[in-house]
Amino acid sequence: MSRQLHLGLFIQETGHHIAGWRDPGAGAAAARDFHQQIELAQLAEAACFDLLFIQDSYAMRGANDLDALQHSARAIHWDPLTALSALAMVTQRIGLIGTATTTYNEPYSLARSFASLDHISQGRAGWNLVTSNNEAEALNFSRSNHAVHGDRYARAEEFLQVVKGLWDTWEDEAFIEDKTAGQFFDPRRLHVLDHQGEHFAVKGPLTQARSPQGHPVVVQAGSSDTGKRLGAGTADVIFTAQQRLEDARRFYRDMKVLAQEAGRDPQQLLIMPGLLPVVAPTRSEAEEKFQQLQDRVLPKLGLATLATTLGEVDLGGYDLDGPLPDLPPANGPQSRRQLLIDMARRDNLSIRQLYQRVVGARGHLTLVGTPADISDVMQQWLEQGAADGFNIMPAHLPVGLRDFTEQVVPELQRRGLFRTHYEGRTLREHLGLARPQHPHAR
Repeated sequence: MSRQLHLGLFIQETGHHIAGWRDPGAGAAAARDFHQQIELAQLAEAACFDLLFIQDSYAMRGANDLDALQHSARAIHWDPLTALSALAMVTQRIGLIGTATTTYNEPYSLARSFASLDHISQGRAGWNLVTSNNEAEALNFSRSNHAVHGDRYARAEEFLQVVKGLWDTWEDEAFIEDKTAGQFFDPRRLHVLDHQGEHFAVKGPLTQARSPQGHPVVVQAGSSDTGKRLGAGTADVIFTAQQRLEDARRFYRDMKVLAQEAGRDPQQLLIMPGLLPVVAPTRSEAEEKFQQLQDRVLPKLGLATLATTLGEVDLGGYDLDGPLPDLPPANGPQSRRQLLIDMARRDNLSIRQLYQRVVGARGHLTLVGTPADISDVMQQWLEQGAADGFNIMPAHLPVGLRDFTEQVVPELQRRGLFRTHYEGRTLREHLGLARPQHPHAR
């Protein structure tokens, strides 16, 4: 059988398009009514998605511009670990990936939380490692300034080293539970980390058994040079924003080479770009659906969304129909910011045209068309070495997800590009990833 796609559902409560919540079929209360999250998880699982993914930020984005933000449904969202623990109880197979920052967390508590989620879900947990590109988060953690980009990644690298060390506190066979002898665990299979580093001093041991997957799946989304090196050396899956086939192929090749240079099997690193699909039986219907979403975007909200995505820059004094000005340095999202700047320069976009592209997928690939149109592109990216799969970003939920699962997934299955049933039970099994061996395994 030829290679098949991996599919993830990237959940943003009401959908990824900034005006998606205004669609008559969208669940506008999705960040307050958890039953809507359950519906999404079960829809994705019924379609045999590999995973669902919940993003996070410890601060409200765009809070300094409430005049614009009041028109957005992005002001509130679920805590990922709490939500995923609940979703583990109403799903059986789909992987559950949550975002957690290394900038405003501690390794011990995060290692324990994700190990616990892996046990609760019976081996379906994953951690999306981020370094916080929202500068406002600092103000919610008693800090006046956000750490600079390089320092954030240096901390993240050591943070992950500590977390993985804690996940290996116990060997798989440590708990013998010998009731006759009264011995619960074998002390020879307990390993105290005792980490002493530049950023962390963590003794251990972790008060949770080694997880069903050995380690929860680690996902990383940084596409700067620093982020790429971290992801290639340590992650299992890379989430990335790519607009064009050639750029995606270059990124894919770079990541596989970096993984090999780090002493890893490149096949054990999966690349999954984001994809916002707008699908309908005919292209004209799909284009009309997308235009309806675009028409619902208020200009001040579109501008504010662009400014936030570029790193909280001030674009208020510029002509919306003029070019994007040269921007001052920012301490926020580096790779995404550069992607948008390059897009504006390459396609000669005005500020208005650029925010019209950003309000949907924020720099990710957007496809508007029939099930065959969308499947053609997904197949091309898979077969030409640009992606191992995609994170699907419905414009509005649950409608956009239902459109994709009912129209695109059957077309992918007809082509032999996607599974018709789950064969494994753990997220690593879905993704074809090896279970990490314990470093002290006998």
